[in-house]
Amino acid sequence: MVTILRALRHRPFAVLWAGQTISRTGDYLYQFALAWWVLETTGSATAMASVLIFSFAPMILFLLVGGAAVDRLPRVPLMLASDGGRLLIGGLVAALAFAGSLQIWHVYVASLLFGFVDAFFQPAYMAMVPDLVPAEDLTSANALTSFGVQGGRVLGPAIGAALIGLGGTPLAFALDAGSFGISALCLLPLLGRRQPSAAAPEAPASIFQDIRQGIGTVVGTPWLWITILVFTLTNVTLAGPFNVALPFLVNDRFSGNVTYLGWLYAAFPVGYVLGGLWLGRQRTVRQRGWLVYGGIAIAGLGMASLGLPLPIGALLAAAVFNGAALEISGQIWINLLQERIPGHLLGRVSSIDMMGSYVLLPLGYALAGWTTNAWGAATVCLVGGGLTMAVAAVALGHPAVRALS
Repeated sequence: MVTILRALRHRPFAVLWAGQTISRTGDYLYQFALAWWVLETTGSATAMASVLIFSFAPMILFLLVGGAAVDRLPRVPLMLASDGGRLLIGGLVAALAFAGSLQIWHVYVASLLFGFVDAFFQPAYMAMVPDLVPAEDLTSANALTSFGVQGGRVLGPAIGAALIGLGGTPLAFALDAGSFGISALCLLPLLGRRQPSAAAPEAPASIFQDIRQGIGTVVGTPWLWITILVFTLTNVTLAGPFNVALPFLVNDRFSGNVTYLGWLYAAFPVGYVLGGLWLGRQRTVRQRGWLVYGGIAIAGLGMASLGLPLPIGALLAAAVFNGAALEISGQIWINLLQERIPGHLLGRVSSIDMMGSYVLLPLGYALAGWTTNAWGAATVCLVGGGLTMAVAAVALGHPAVRALS
């Protein structure tokens, strides 16, 4: 465990990580409270999917621009501007909720704005980590980043469920807005730091030439584009059922027990933490291609299990296995990017990777909403899990994937 924590010896990273951990907790608190608000207000899986579509559409549209900006401009000011925007958006949602005036169209607009600022923040964070810790501590920094995210996924829904039980949905929105303020405060000590991995300020290329260079790097590297394509497909088959169908599964099977929904939302990140702890203890990881894709396949099996008529204990176990498999797969993938992609290209390649993950999500959410209404949530989980396993198995047939070591 001490080995996993070694990146915290570097104060700039420790400060950044602390702010992001708090912010992520607020994110997942907001997502949980918003999902329950939409369910109670509209009772529509289509509305639930629409909220998610509005969140991801602007992120998809602006990620390439955001990645190029991250490689050309100082990253800390970009992240500060994003946090300031998210603080304002979250504060407006909370104010409307406290006033009893929050409507579904307000949520759609807020989701659009959140998606836009995230298109700049997320690539900046991933590209900034190698600037704050030495190469030998990158695995520790990435593991800690993931632990912060998964800790937020555990605490956020738990806090959200408690607040909803007390009638406090507006308070949940307000706490989320406050978390962005804390994140911004943690970024302030990093202002003025040198950005060694970014492109030189005098670089003559335009931002569009930068984007073209990033795309060319991905297209010319088979293990990159194949894996991004696989994430594009499997994020649809996994995220659609999780984000759209799961609340309705709990509502149908367990009579709308919000506590069970909170447990399930918390079980996935518990699995992530366990997977990260296992991976962080490994000094050398071999056959990384097999682990990346094997993890995706196991996650698909876990998702399919949610569609079976099992007791809540078995569903929680399936959720934990799903999270552990995805964490091992995702952490190995991040380490591969940071090891093999030059620092001055990392923002752009990261943004293309993120765009690949998100580009079909609006369609996936729409399909999940429609099929949940038409076929039921259990069927959506079964089909999504089965398709995930099939895509992973097909991709493993390519030698560039199997050769990743």
